[in-house]
Amino acid sequence: MSNHHRGVEALERMMLIRAYEETLVDLHGRGRAAGTCTSVGQEAAAVGVVSALGPDDQILTNHRSAGHLLARGADPRRMLAEVTGKADGYCKGMSGSLHIAAKELGVILTSTIVGGELALATGVGLSRSMLGGDGIVTCFFGDGAACEGRFQESLNLAAVWNLPVLYVCENNQWQAFVHRKETTLADGVTAQAAALGVAAATVDGNDVEAVHAAAATAVETVRRTRRPYLLEARTYRLRGHFEPDDQSYVDPAELAHWRDRDPILLQRARLERDGLLSADEVLRMEGAVRRTMDEAVAFAEASPYPGFDQITAAVYA
Repeated sequence: MSNHHRGVEALERMMLIRAYEETLVDLHGRGRAAGTCTSVGQEAAAVGVVSALGPDDQILTNHRSAGHLLARGADPRRMLAEVTGKADGYCKGMSGSLHIAAKELGVILTSTIVGGELALATGVGLSRSMLGGDGIVTCFFGDGAACEGRFQESLNLAAVWNLPVLYVCENNQWQAFVHRKETTLADGVTAQAAALGVAAATVDGNDVEAVHAAAATAVETVRRTRRPYLLEARTYRLRGHFEPDDQSYVDPAELAHWRDRDPILLQRARLERDGLLSADEVLRMEGAVRRTMDEAVAFAEASPYPGFDQITAAVYA
């Protein structure tokens, strides 16, 4: 794929993720969906990393998982069906928005427990190591999870056992309602990896092309060496921790600064500046995304609720 096509495709995928989450927020506001943790503002990190993965690679993610799933090719219709509790969802409506798994896409876990995916990544990595092949495991987590002991434990075990795990910290500056500056004196998380003998890199998480380049290097390194690697994407969460959230605890100047660094606006400006995107093309893309989400809402509304047999099929008696 040419850089032109990749750049435009990345913008389209980020626009879809943004539209999906804004649709979900709107449905929640009208009492038609449960609250959720959005990743608005973090789209470049998701798209940049996932676009660098191969089809046999696996993903473990956290409660802000919509971007990772949609970047991986998840169907927005089945996503919305899932979060509204309908039978046509990826988990037959039983996961909500915080626990979606899509085995056919290699997304094997979404954990709403902070750092829960870190505790399981080593097991999945060991499985990949024992089964052979060149597939790797990618584990997404936030800077809040990086303050927990399981972060150190997971990286250390992956290093000692030579596990093919790419750790991706989406450092969005906020840990629920607490700023990261209140929880750690370190500016980032990569120094912790170095202390454990794990290769690491930091990237501008709001620049989708920079993220893709850094992730491509990281993926190739893990695939070749079969050893862990930590990639820290410095980004920002533009909406609150959990919907609804008025962000009254956020410094307005800080929020304004990061709104100016919106990854969608940055990528659109780059493509327009380089003559790779016209105003008409932007309108076409916006229209396509709107139609996709309208179809997704209609699909979810038409989908039935799971029957009793489905609800009890995966439950131990």
